[in-house]
Amino acid sequence: MSNRSVTLCGQQLHGLQHICAFFDSREEQYQVLNPYFQEGLDTGDEVVIIAETGAHEHCISSMRGGGLPVRSAMASGQLQVLPSEDTYIKDGVFVVDRMCEMLEEVLQSAKAGPFKSVRTMGDMEWALRNLPGTDDLMMYEARVNLLAPKHDCTLLCAYDLNRFSGRAIADVLATHSHVVLNGRVHENPYFMDPVTYLQKLGLRKGSQPLERQAH
Repeated sequence: MSNRSVTLCGQQLHGLQHICAFFDSREEQYQVLNPYFQEGLDTGDEVVIIAETGAHEHCISSMRGGGLPVRSAMASGQLQVLPSEDTYIKDGVFVVDRMCEMLEEVLQSAKAGPFKSVRTMGDMEWALRNLPGTDDLMMYEARVNLLAPKHDCTLLCAYDLNRFSGRAIADVLATHSHVVLNGRVHENPYFMDPVTYLQKLGLRKGSQPLERQAH
């Protein structure tokens, strides 16, 4: 586990690996996360953001509005804004093994390149498309906890509280050691050991809806 510190919501955290962040709006999301991205650029991290292609313009303009040197950071390769369609749901399907391998390649290449450590933000809205394999999202989230400690990284997954179901939120909490809520970061008492969680997940019958159902 990394000994480097990461500042999130004004709080300095050490050895942090895998965080979930709950937001009510994209405006709140970038207001909270822009300082996290800026610190990464300042300290020499590679900053990787994954979001739906349709959200890229808002993402980039929100970072620029927050004072981040988006153009120069992207030109140098230190900041990358990648489409969900080329990562999580490449070829229109979510495959846990493929995404784990892709993540590990990013982390290993950073270690070998000019940016020794990585901090990410994955906007998880893509999961609500209900594409093939999406039911395995929580398996992936748990497996990230087995992968991340091998690398110098901070991985953050952003979820819209208004759109994800209560069952999905409970599973997200079970698979992340820390949670950002209402602009503050909390140690998560609902976090489960990933091996234990994966065993429980294997016993679960049927799929659970990820999206909040309209009443």
